[in-house]
Amino acid sequence: MAITWRAVALTALGTVAVLLVPVAGTVLVWAAVVALACALDAALAASPRQVAVQRSVPASVRLTQTTRSELTLTNLGPRRLRAVVRDAWQPSAGTGPNRHPVDLPPGEAQRVRTPLTPTRRGDRRADRATVRTVGPLGLAGRQVSLDVPATLRVLPEFASRRHLPSRLARLRELDGRAAVQVRGAGTEFDSLREYVIGDDVRSIDWRATARRADVVVRTWRPERDRRVLLVVDTSRTSAVRVEDAPRLDASIEAALLLAALASRAGDRVELVAYDRRVRARVAGASGPRLMPAIADALSTVEPTLVETDWPGVVGLVRERLSQRALVVLLSSLEPAAVEQGLLGVVGQLTDRHQVVLAAVRDPEVEELRVGRADTAEIFDAAAAERTELERASVAARLRQRGVEVVDALPDELAPRLADTYLALKAAGRL
Repeated sequence: MAITWRAVALTALGTVAVLLVPVAGTVLVWAAVVALACALDAALAASPRQVAVQRSVPASVRLTQTTRSELTLTNLGPRRLRAVVRDAWQPSAGTGPNRHPVDLPPGEAQRVRTPLTPTRRGDRRADRATVRTVGPLGLAGRQVSLDVPATLRVLPEFASRRHLPSRLARLRELDGRAAVQVRGAGTEFDSLREYVIGDDVRSIDWRATARRADVVVRTWRPERDRRVLLVVDTSRTSAVRVEDAPRLDASIEAALLLAALASRAGDRVELVAYDRRVRARVAGASGPRLMPAIADALSTVEPTLVETDWPGVVGLVRERLSQRALVVLLSSLEPAAVEQGLLGVVGQLTDRHQVVLAAVRDPEVEELRVGRADTAEIFDAAAAERTELERASVAARLRQRGVEVVDALPDELAPRLADTYLALKAAGRL
């Protein structure tokens, strides 16, 4: 039995009765009256077990966007249902007002809606739906919690998509819509045109020139249908919190933007999340199916407190790629982790592929470098400066081995990686 504030108020009125009739038995009599009234009211209340409850939620929603959970309540009992219904979810589901008053005659149904604004990626699961009925006096009632399972998949936010239009405009320029001429092993023939002063003489097509009265040059455009493999590192280094979010989240944003850009460029994009085993994989998806598949696969990926198996990464790349491709490693630039793992095997990747390492910088380290107010800040600044020098040294060693290194702050990583992709494509290095 559940009591309401009215039962408490009725009990408090007993003080008046005690003052009017100051006898020892007055308290007991009044307590018995209140208990009897509550019991009678609860007995007259509709049974919460005779309420059919169904919950419906969308299949998925993007992080920080608002959706709703909908409960459909059907009164199967013979009595009028006066109740309060609580729609419970995990805290990270971002539940809004979730207590709903319900007044249902027998045999009728009603829908109640609870707003949800998730704060974390992944599958957010519903808790029980609690139905608390009250009697006609509003003193007491009955309560039951029902299992009504539901799961809401929270996809990555993809806030970096605001950078996509400007990068697509640059991609159209590279694609020949704003005639650019590039030359190299990573480009394909586009068309012929007359030679003008300033053109590279190596682009002259001597056979076509021999057939005409004018000198003719070839124009080139970036190749299409190239392979792009995104490797998202989910090891312990991805669990480091940067700006109150795991480093992994910034890597996911960068992977989404690059995948969207590369697919628009006509390249074939694959993705794998890996530490010591494959946590997620997207292969064979293209066109409008690619981005939903990647977002769905990355939505449930979480950091794992293990070291990355970099020889395993090399084996994975060799298994997936038989021809030259762009391999993007979304990992960290921590000196110890790189020196003990990636540096020893990266040559096996750069021998056959163009490799890019995208890493997230910690803005707090940048802030520590400029502190000079007192002795403690000076020591912090010295430590931060040493850390940056070590990162720069590791990045230089990776570049010597043929790796393009993108080291940027969380909000800048995605556009910087997209710019690197466009620069490699324009230079014919893919």
